[in-house]
Amino acid sequence: MKISVGSISCFWERSKVFEFYDALEDAPVDIAYLGETICSKRRQLALNDWLDIAEQLSAAGKEVVLSTLTLLEAESELASLRQIAENARFAVEANDMSAVHMLSNRHAFIAGPHINTYNAETLNFFYELGAKRWVVPVELGRELMREMQKARPLGMETEVIAFGRLPLAFSARCYTARAHNRPKDSCDFICLDYPDGLPLFTLEKKPFLILNGIQTQSAETQNLIMLLDELVDLEIDVIRIMPQSRDFFSIAGIFRRTLDGAMQPEAALQALENYQTYGFCNGYWYGKEGMAWINESNQPAEY
Repeated sequence: MKISVGSISCFWERSKVFEFYDALEDAPVDIAYLGETICSKRRQLALNDWLDIAEQLSAAGKEVVLSTLTLLEAESELASLRQIAENARFAVEANDMSAVHMLSNRHAFIAGPHINTYNAETLNFFYELGAKRWVVPVELGRELMREMQKARPLGMETEVIAFGRLPLAFSARCYTARAHNRPKDSCDFICLDYPDGLPLFTLEKKPFLILNGIQTQSAETQNLIMLLDELVDLEIDVIRIMPQSRDFFSIAGIFRRTLDGAMQPEAALQALENYQTYGFCNGYWYGKEGMAWINESNQPAEY
C-alpha cells in the first residue's frame, strides 16, 4: 500500500510551501498531489512554480500528480485548468467534471475526492474515459466500499483519505472573508492568517467546523490508523495524508512505520494524539455521522 500527500488545502506563504516540498523529498511517502484546489485568488505560486516543484519531487522518486480547482466560476479559471490538463509530463487529479471533460481519452487522470463517485456504474464511466485511480468520497462507508471494490475495473486503483480534516462542502461565497466583514473580491488574502483554517465553534463552545475560504472542513481529523489491516483486506492501493502546517512529517512517519509493521496501531494512535487539535473522527467509515469517533468495540465515544 502506498502513501500519498494531498494538495495543500489551506493558504500558506510562498516560502512555507517551498520549505514543505523541500522536506517532502526525503519523507516516507510515495505520491505527491500539487496545486491549488480551493480558490483561484490564491496565487502565491504560478503553474510554472508547481511544475518546478513537480520536477524536483519526481527526481526524488515521488509520483507527482497536479490537482485542479474544485469550483470553477470564471473563464480565467477554465484557461488555467486547460493549461494543467494539457501538460504532457504529469498525471492530473480532476476535482470537477470540467476537468474530466478536458482530460478524457487523452490523459490518464485521477478522479478526485470531490467528484461524486458513489456506485460501480460511475466508476466504470470514469475508467472508460481514462481514469487510472479514484479517490473515495469521504462519506462513502466501508460496506459500499466493499461492493465497489468488487466491481471496480481491472487496473483501476483506489485511494482513501486516511488522515486529515474532511472536505465537506464548497460555496461561491468566501466564509473566511465574511467572518472579517470583507467582500470576497477584496479579501486581502485573509486566509494567510489561518494556515490550518479558521475554527468555528457552537454556542456551547464546542469545535464544529473549519472554515477555509470557500471550503468547509470538519473540525475533527479523520484518522484510519486503526483500520489499516481492514484497508489492506479491501485492497485499497493508496492512503492519503492531508498536509497541515505543523507536525506533518511526524504523522507521515507514524503511518509508514505502522504499514511496515514496525509500530502497532494502538501505539500509533497514541502517538497521533499529539498532532491533532479537536479530536479524531472515523464515523463515515462505519456508516455513522462523520464527526463520530468509533472505538475498538465499535461504539460511538466522546473523543
